[in-house]
Amino acid sequence: MTIPAADAPSTTNQADLLRETERVRLRALVSADIVRARQLHAPDFQLITPIGAALSKEEYLGAIASGQIRYLTWEPADIAVRPYDNAAVIRYRAQLEVVFNGHKVPLSDYWHTDVYERRDGQWMVVWSQATSIR
Repeated sequence: MTIPAADAPSTTNQADLLRETERVRLRALVSADIVRARQLHAPDFQLITPIGAALSKEEYLGAIASGQIRYLTWEPADIAVRPYDNAAVIRYRAQLEVVFNGHKVPLSDYWHTDVYERRDGQWMVVWSQATSIR
């Protein structure tokens, strides 16, 4: 799936484009489509996991490619978007099920906050943080 150019004039269009970009990113991560995932993660991407570990783009996508991290389910609810010129913050609650280092983490709820930047006409995620809901 091709993401349209990020030059839509209205805030509503930008918000919808960011929501769809995030959904495409999540589908790429669940299907371990590393080629697609690389296109959507900025070179300087960093993830803060629910246990507080910081992972670079290469560490994160490498763990998915090797099967160390295997997403079984990642279903976002409504995605809230705060767009600003060439950056945006998104936040949503999601149900996530993952296998990490061979250990299945059961379906649980998480909050996700992501920062996107528009680079060369494309939205790319630069920071991501997941928080477990207990």
